[in-house]
Amino acid sequence: MRKGLTPSNSTVTRQSRRKFIRTAAGTALVGAAPAIIGTAKAQRSRKTLKILQWNHFVPGFDEWFNNKYIKAWGEKYGTEVIVDNVGMSSINSRAKAEVAAGRGHDMVLFLSPPPSFEQHAIDHREIWEECQQRHGAPSELALKSTYNPKTDRYYGFSDSFTPDPINYRRDLWDDVGVFPDTWDDIRTGGRKVFERHRVPVGLGLAPELDSNMALRSLLSAFGASVQNADGVPSLKSRETLAAVEFSNALYREAMTDEVFTWDPSSNNRLLLAGRGSLALNAISITRTGENKRIPVSDRIWLAKAAEGPAGRVGLQHLVNVYVVWKFAENIEGAKQFLIDYTGEFRRAFVASEFYNFPSFPNTVPDLPALIERDSKAKPADKYNVFVDVAKWTTNVGHPGYANAATDEIFTNWTISNMFAQAAAGRMSPQDAVNAADSEVKRVFAKWRAAGLV
Repeated sequence: MRKGLTPSNSTVTRQSRRKFIRTAAGTALVGAAPAIIGTAKAQRSRKTLKILQWNHFVPGFDEWFNNKYIKAWGEKYGTEVIVDNVGMSSINSRAKAEVAAGRGHDMVLFLSPPPSFEQHAIDHREIWEECQQRHGAPSELALKSTYNPKTDRYYGFSDSFTPDPINYRRDLWDDVGVFPDTWDDIRTGGRKVFERHRVPVGLGLAPELDSNMALRSLLSAFGASVQNADGVPSLKSRETLAAVEFSNALYREAMTDEVFTWDPSSNNRLLLAGRGSLALNAISITRTGENKRIPVSDRIWLAKAAEGPAGRVGLQHLVNVYVVWKFAENIEGAKQFLIDYTGEFRRAFVASEFYNFPSFPNTVPDLPALIERDSKAKPADKYNVFVDVAKWTTNVGHPGYANAATDEIFTNWTISNMFAQAAAGRMSPQDAVNAADSEVKRVFAKWRAAGLV
């Protein structure tokens, strides 16, 4: 499956797929065991599958996944599935510790592409091809978040992604007669709302996840990017400079200093406390408001990614990428788990309350009908904004594939620091772009020398 897009070039045969599926199952062996095998021996032979993943923003998802899904799956395959949930900011450090030790969980769920771990991960090609056989083509976003065209390897497997729409106070924006459809609308309407109501726009300028995603969406909409489609550094451009200058103007006209010290939940708190007019975020804002019955949540509506000079495009908020370690004790079980989980993704989508969108669209065939009318939302069709989400959501490596260089640039906050330096007046926009560009080129050279870019 070259470049993740041409299944006809698959090197994995149907026979090999059946082989690893039979090996992973294990239930036939357990069921066929002679009666003389004692309980203690049977328990010693029982397999385990250890998973590390985050504490989901929607508590109901963890309730379903940890207490229902993995137990049913484990019973079917004679496997004890152990899930360790940690805070989202702990995942990378925990993964690095496991790599250093050469042991730990069988697989780890990352929330952004983790290509810098490729050398420690299995090639996930079999999983991708088996799922494609069963469910049809996956999304381009998922493939570009898990495949390395340089090495022709899949360093991970993506079950889902989380969109990053605009969350905005409709009452305030209606009051000034502006709908936040474009970046120019955000600037114009944000300024008017701030002048009339003293309620600011919440676009982060801090070294944290939500700022990183929102600012990359701004870059993409202006036609700028860290790399081009061929994986060549391309940050220094007129388009990048225009995006930085736009951000400066938006900060001066409609924002406050608190955006420089934000954490990933700051924009949630801002809007749900009634102190913000707009933020780019996942639906954690609206779902938290609905589930906790916060009055202002009924006035927080959603819009698609903002349109800019280069079109309507925005980064995903998160992309789920499972990585099975080479040193995992149950590699075949991990493969089988991901194949089966993908086939059950409609249940996962519902349990996540529309937070996790499927990497294989055919696994949730009634998705448009589900989001058209939601029992918690006011109005009921609030989430219908996602009906064409695949058209305006892209990956971290946009317009190319995510790679080890884009991963390091992402986790080192190079882009959010560039915007922050200019907005705070510590550098001119051009100097901030030049400094970030130098860092981008250094990182690309490092990973190119390592043979991963």
